[in-house]
Amino acid sequence: MDTMRDRFIATTSQLLDEDPRLAVVLAEISRDGFDAAQRAHPDRVINVGIREQLLIGAGAGMALTGMRPLIHTFASFLVERPFEQVKLDLGHQGVGAVLVSAGASYDWPAGGFTHMSPGDVALLDTLDDWTVLVPGHPDEAEALLRQAVVGDGRVYVRLSLQSNREGRPVGGPGFTVAREGRGGTVIAVGPMLDNVLSAVADLDVTVLYATTVRPFDAAGLRRAVGAGTGADVVIVEPYLAGTSTAAANDALAEQPHRVLGLGVGRAELRRYGQLDEHLTAHGLDPRGLRERITGFLRA
Repeated sequence: MDTMRDRFIATTSQLLDEDPRLAVVLAEISRDGFDAAQRAHPDRVINVGIREQLLIGAGAGMALTGMRPLIHTFASFLVERPFEQVKLDLGHQGVGAVLVSAGASYDWPAGGFTHMSPGDVALLDTLDDWTVLVPGHPDEAEALLRQAVVGDGRVYVRLSLQSNREGRPVGGPGFTVAREGRGGTVIAVGPMLDNVLSAVADLDVTVLYATTVRPFDAAGLRRAVGAGTGADVVIVEPYLAGTSTAAANDALAEQPHRVLGLGVGRAELRRYGQLDEHLTAHGLDPRGLRERITGFLRA
């Protein structure tokens, strides 16, 4: 199976042929994958080199002319390093772009902490009017990318090497019901779905699947809780633990509830190891999730 990043390159290369408004701005990462597209569209596939602040600024400049830029590099270099440009060149100037990341929270542990970005979605939460998409499978990445290039809004598409075994329909912006139960609600974000379903296989809980995480589907969560599943909510995210806890609390402000936010811990794991080892160390493997979910629901 191809990766989400492979699918991004293939899909975007096709979209460049179809829509003259689109442009791709790179900072070395994935440059080789866009060689053919750059030869076909030399004025709309731009590699600025290892200059991430310029990456955002160039994309914003294109947006000011009416183009729709797709801006791509590792998450740590796309959101964290040029955050001032994301805030000002895009947000303050009131223009849109599609930021497409790779690397996620710890996809390439050998790269060290400089190439890890568990705090990217939480950082974007400090800005107004961003749509955040977290696909859980390459098919979903393609579908969400095709949605993202339409319009003029500010969209962040978070790609990862982690993937569920099968893609699911992602036509609407809200959560979808992966299974129903009465003993609590678990929200699984993107590539966390398979591990969540394995962890709660014999538990009487509802599982909601989220690929659009901003805006947060407050109405969808209220429907799940109001359907008799109880007011215990667990959110399992592939980035910083607790990123969406406040959004869930706001959604349920009118009724008694408890929320547990699971995700990547704040402590840096300096023995970088492999991706699966990070997943286990943060308790995001099926066994770790089961222990924490059952402990919370029984409390």
